[in-house]
Amino acid sequence: MMLTASALLLLLLVPGISAVPTGLWEHQGSSRCVPIPSNMALCQGLGYNSMRMPNLLGHESPAEAVQQSSSWLPLLARECHPHARIFLCSLFAPVCLERIISPCRSLCVSVRDSCAPIMNCYGYPWPRILQCDQFPKDHLMCISSVVHMQNGTSTDSRVVPRASCTDCELEEATSSKDLLDIFCKSDFVVKVRLSKLNSSSSVLTMFSLGSRLEVLKHGPLLGGEMRSRLTLWLERDATCVGNLTRNHPDGGTFLLTGTVTGKRLLVTKAFSWGKRQRHLNQAARKWKSHRCRG
Repeated sequence: MMLTASALLLLLLVPGISAVPTGLWEHQGSSRCVPIPSNMALCQGLGYNSMRMPNLLGHESPAEAVQQSSSWLPLLARECHPHARIFLCSLFAPVCLERIISPCRSLCVSVRDSCAPIMNCYGYPWPRILQCDQFPKDHLMCISSVVHMQNGTSTDSRVVPRASCTDCELEEATSSKDLLDIFCKSDFVVKVRLSKLNSSSSVLTMFSLGSRLEVLKHGPLLGGEMRSRLTLWLERDATCVGNLTRNHPDGGTFLLTGTVTGKRLLVTKAFSWGKRQRHLNQAARKWKSHRCRG
């Protein structure tokens, strides 16, 4: 995920963005402004070119900040939160203004709640150095997530997409027999149409389900539950959806198979459906009369 320069400027200019005059984040006399190194991939393209050293994580040199920040790149690739890069760069490469600006506690909590479960997939806990209670509350001046306010109440009710621990990728259908075996081993099999649904203020590309779902197998789900579960999957599994639509930026038709655990639907295998997908069409026709072994 990459925030544009205008998005960063908006974050810095909306109410709730400023400096904390005293306390943990007040910079010392030795603080200096330095260019953001070109090899600091984490914080490129955010709309500013200079950062303060030492940074808010205590790194004394740009080289140290570059080395430590690189370890966060794999997490950002999982798109666990649309403002994760802004949060991390406010710590690794704080913008060079009169006073150091820290992230708000609410931004930390939002990023942590979305990204920590993905870190746990790989055995890494949320770092103690990033404990959210050390950051200022939102009524103070700090960097917070951008939300639209109406009558003093947030109107942004969108669920932050969350990546899953298990990746899915588009696969090639090698034969109708192999596909039928996959159908038998899966809890559900469904043909869906995904359409791009993106507002100008959204950082991540979002998709919606088409009006028609062709459910080949609903497994433990009731017939009417499939759409609601797939809608939740679209909202939560940003990694899988991103993989499926990487070469289909405006959406497309896909055959999805996977498992159901409680209320969670997990896509494990996916195939792009097109006129040339002979094996998919054959398997779908044969499935109506196919009997699984065992």
